[in-house]
This record gives sequence, structure tokens and C-alpha cells, in this order.
Amino acid sequence: MEIYLLSVILASILVIPFALKTFSPYVWKDIQYFGDLVRILVKFVLRRRRRPFFFVLDRFLEQTAAHPHKLFIVFEKESYTYAHTDKRSNKIANALQAHRGYRAGDSVALFMGNEPAFVFTWLALAKLGSPVALLNHNIRTKSLLHCFNCCKAKVLIAASELKEAVEDVLPSLTEHGVTVLLMTKHCDTPGIEGFSEKVDEASDAALPRSLRSDITFKSAAVYIYTSGTTGLPKAAVVNQNRLLTALAVLSSNGVNPSDVIYVNLPLYHTAGFIIGFIGSIETGSTIILKRKFSASQFWDDCRKYNVTVVQYIGEVMRYLCSTPKKDKDKDHKVRLAIGNGIRAEIWREFLNRFGDIQIREFYASTEGNVGFVNYAGKIGAIGRVNFFHRRLFPYTLVKYDTEQDEPIRDANGLCMEAPKGETGLLVSKITDIAPFVGYAQNEEQTERKRLRDVFKKGDLYFNTGDLMRIDQDNFIYFQDRVGDTYRWKGENVATTEVSDILTISECLKEANVYGVQVPGHEGRIGMAAVTVNKNAQFDGSKIYNHVVSYLPSYARPRFIRIQNAVEVTGTFKQMKVKLVEENFDPGRIQDPLYILDDSAKSYVPLTTLVYSSIISGNIKL
Repeated sequence: MEIYLLSVILASILVIPFALKTFSPYVWKDIQYFGDLVRILVKFVLRRRRRPFFFVLDRFLEQTAAHPHKLFIVFEKESYTYAHTDKRSNKIANALQAHRGYRAGDSVALFMGNEPAFVFTWLALAKLGSPVALLNHNIRTKSLLHCFNCCKAKVLIAASELKEAVEDVLPSLTEHGVTVLLMTKHCDTPGIEGFSEKVDEASDAALPRSLRSDITFKSAAVYIYTSGTTGLPKAAVVNQNRLLTALAVLSSNGVNPSDVIYVNLPLYHTAGFIIGFIGSIETGSTIILKRKFSASQFWDDCRKYNVTVVQYIGEVMRYLCSTPKKDKDKDHKVRLAIGNGIRAEIWREFLNRFGDIQIREFYASTEGNVGFVNYAGKIGAIGRVNFFHRRLFPYTLVKYDTEQDEPIRDANGLCMEAPKGETGLLVSKITDIAPFVGYAQNEEQTERKRLRDVFKKGDLYFNTGDLMRIDQDNFIYFQDRVGDTYRWKGENVATTEVSDILTISECLKEANVYGVQVPGHEGRIGMAAVTVNKNAQFDGSKIYNHVVSYLPSYARPRFIRIQNAVEVTGTFKQMKVKLVEENFDPGRIQDPLYILDDSAKSYVPLTTLVYSSIISGNIKL
């Protein structure tokens, strides 16, 4: 009898894994993810309890002490170890501390592209206890001033090649008493000081911890401009606690100290700065830093530098798949790709062409309080509903009216949960564990992201602005942005802000901005349905100069549709659904249509021939 019972127990133990794999194929992945969550929480809590306070800078100093001679950054023909990076950042910090226009703790705006000086300067400012605004180096004039003013910076540190952009806004900066430092030895422009020589002459001695003794977990660490970077970007406040959380999360993303990470996404952006730069500090890895993404150089660089980990956004993967095929496409050491926004068909094509690379798709936003990781590797999904994760960070999908552009509420004024398989708006409860800090100097935009009375009166949720779907296997899929935002060239563009820019032009009265899909392109490109002021005429050249002055290239409406009146709902909200459906097809639209033409420096009529060339892929946007 005992032998029989033992046999039954043994058989059950052997059968259980196969049964689970058959009926719950992802259970082991779920359990493994739960283990990751526990490790993340333990690491975070232990670091929070350390005294004096432990921040990202302290993790960098730990890595430097542990392996000072290990390569930290490789950039073009230059290489920098952890120790060299530490000493160079000390020199910048000491030079800045000695400057009469700066006091330790002052907010500083950093206006640079991807280069080692960006990393050195950020570390220097962290040693001085200064929050840093990461300015998009593509913005100019009014957008640049707006971004600068959001963070109330006392100092602007800019790369030498951005001198002209700085000169354009110099009168305003001078008027407000801003210290302007250019990373060059000498500068003849009054009001702009060359800073490099002072750095070279400064001491590389370590900075005393007392300079940052008043920094707490709630202190602002960086201001990252939500890549709704239109004419009026929003500065998301990333505090020390959020960066510390990011460190703990990044420690479980599959990267290890021996990895070589290819960073070609902008460092002013969340992906490049937090995932690429801060993530490498956590793991002690080596960064191969590029000025910008280049599809033609990508794999040659990976082979040259023995890259093992790459970053991506959906556009990057599509660009790589669009390059001419080569026999050595699978000849590389890349084992892991971390990013977001890759479509299922591109995912499959990428793996088939470039080999067995683990795709670590995730979902997160700079200012948001919820994130997902597709730990199961399900193609097309951004994550998976996990009981433990949902308990810690309560989120749900609520029914959303795309025509009214708002959540659907019941008779009691409460939101309704979207059933499985249906698209809904992702909202996440704002709690002490999952806070929403908001945007600097912009309470109105901060309040717009708060959703109240969701499931009971008085509760408070973060409105992600993203439409999702959860399938029967609990996988989560990104569907679209809600009406006020679309994504193009890897950047989120806020339609209301673009509308505001258009309507301050001389000839336009109203503007309804939306994103339209273009075959062969990721995301949606900008289009505006506009009305012209009475007694005015549409002037393509003037509108072109206007949008170029105010908006970065990815936020400029590529198509303009002239209407007699902008259609609105009964509550006076602009209607977009029909406009989006009609796209920019001259065959469906009777209204005059224009396309932005950079060579003509104007908006010119959109002909059927040009439209056909865009649809066929002969013209790339």
C-alpha cells in the first residue's frame, strides 16, 4: 500500500509540470516574474533604509570603487573608464562651484546631444546636489525658452555646436540673470562664457557629501520633457525616489556587468537616459554611445564593439528591417533588445532576419505610475496581467468613448471596467507606492492627467492616455493613443499644443490636429484641419515658417486640410474620428489639401500623384 501511495505521489509530481505547461503555459514565467518583483522590492527597501541617503550617484561611486579601470563609455575614437568619468565629473563640479553665477543646489539646464560631456556634466551636477533639466537639443527659440523657464534654472550649460541656438534666446536669458556656459574654451559672444578651459584647469578632487546633504527622496533629480515635445513641452519631475526605483527595476532586466550596451537613443529622453545611462550604472556595464541612430551603421557598430544589448523604439526595429539584406545579418553577439513600441509583424521579421535575440518589450512613461514588462516573450504584447503586480500597482482598463474623447461613466458618474478582449483606457491608482508627481510649473496639465471618481467617489487615478486591450490569456496589448496625443518618429505629440501654435499664426482661426496612419511607417503623422480667418488667405510659406519657428520637425503637421468650419460635438469638443478615417486621401476629401514641402519651404497643394507616391512608398515621410 505504501509503495502504491508513493508511486501515485511521484507520478503526480512528474505530471504536474506537464499539466501546468499544457493548461497554464505561462505559470512558470509568472512565478519567475513574482520572484523578480520580490527581489526588486527588497533591493529598493534596503537602499531606502541606508544612511546617509543612497541615490543613483552613490551607485556610480560604488561601481567606480569596485572596478575603476573598466570601460564605462566608448564614443567614436574616445574611451573613458569609470575612474576617468568620475574625475572628469569632479573637474566640472569644482569649476562650476567656483563660478560666481552658481550655487550648489541651483537648478541647471543641460543643452547637449549624445556625447560623453553630457554624462560627465550630469554626474557633476548630481555631486553638487543640483536638479538637471534635460533639454531636447533639437528645439529652438520659443520652445527652448519655454522648456528652460519650466524648471526655473539659474544656469544653462550648452554644447559648443549649439551656440547659435543659444544666441537666439540670449536676450531673454540675460534679462532674467541666467548664467550661460558653453562647452568651448573661448566664446566672443557677450553674455556667453567659454567653460571648457575652466574645467581643464579645475581640480579633480572629490566633492564633499555635505554639498548634497539636504537632498531627500522627494527632491527633484531631473526634469525630462515628455516627448509630447511639441511647441510647449511638459517638464515631468523625476525625483530621487523614482530614479532609485528605476535602479532596482533595471537590475532585473537581464543585463549583467559583462554586457556591452549600445545607446543611440537621445540622452535627453527617458529611454536613453534612464534605461541606457542609469541602467548601465546599476549593472556596471559598458556603454557604446552614439550621437544618433543610424540604420546603416547599427550592425557594423555591434560587430565592431562586440555589443550584447541594444535599445530600441518601434521605429528603430522597422528601420533596421528596411535595410538591404546581407549574408552576415546574423553575425553579431547581440543577445538582448530592450525597448517599446515594436509591432508584431516587425518583431517576427526582426527575429527571422537577425537571429535569436531576446526582445524585452516594456511599457512605461516618463511621468506615469504604472509599467509592464513582457516577461513571457509573447510577440505583440507589451506585458501580462500578474496578480502580484496588480496588487502593488492597482490598474485597470475603463471603457472609453473615442468620439467624446472621455471615459464612459454609469448613472452614478463612475467609470466602467472594460471587459477582456475590448479596448479600454489604461488608468492606474495614485498611491504612496505609485505616486504621480506631475509637471513642473504646470498644474493645469498635471490636473488633466488625474482622473477622479473612477470606481468610487473620491478615488484618484493616473490617466495614461493610452488605449489597451487584455486578451483571454491575460496578455496586454497597446492599441492607440487617445485623441489628444499621437506618436511619430518615436515622439509623442500633443495635438492641443500644436493647435495652439497654429492658431497664433496670422491667417488661421481654428485648428483641429490629429494623427493619421501612413503605410510603411510606425505611429501616426501630424495632420491639421483648419479654418482661415475672415478676410485672410491661406499662405503656405508663412505657415511653413511659423511651424518651423515653433515646432520641432516631428511635431509639424505634414498635411493641412482647409475647412469652412471645424466640426464639434454637442459639448464643443473637436471631432476627430471622421477626420482620421478620411486620412489625407484627395479622392475622399473635397476640401483643399496641402503637404509640407521642406525643399519649397512652404505648404504646397497635395496632388493625387503625390498621394499615390506616398501610399506606394516611393515618397518617404
